[in-house]
Amino acid sequence: MRVRIARGILEQIMSEAAATPLEVCGLLLGEVEHIRAIRPAANVAADPARHFELDPASLIAAHKAQRSGGPRIAGHYHSHPSGVPVPSSTDAASAAPDGSLWLIVGGGSARLWVATGTDENARFVEALLDIM
Repeated sequence: MRVRIARGILEQIMSEAAATPLEVCGLLLGEVEHIRAIRPAANVAADPARHFELDPASLIAAHKAQRSGGPRIAGHYHSHPSGVPVPSSTDAASAAPDGSLWLIVGGGSARLWVATGTDENARFVEALLDIM
């Protein structure tokens, strides 16, 4: 699978991640094959240096906007400040096998994953990030 993203959007995510030692997170908006925008969200995890949890108010607002004809939520992004941009065991445990996009940044790079599976145990398949 190939997914397009504008260079400026990816640079915004990378900048946000580089600015803090904590995990950053937000929503990817658009279609599964084309990330058109992002919606940064507060990380409300109990240990934001090692985990992320999207602010529920941001997530609810994005879903309300989508239902009202606003941008579709295609997935989310987060950072691994002291790691590589591959899904962690925590990511796998919290993912739903719903085809959503997981953009992970870490170590100065970004990789894109799709949460797949046939039951409640998600696995990740890497997608090609096509930077425009």
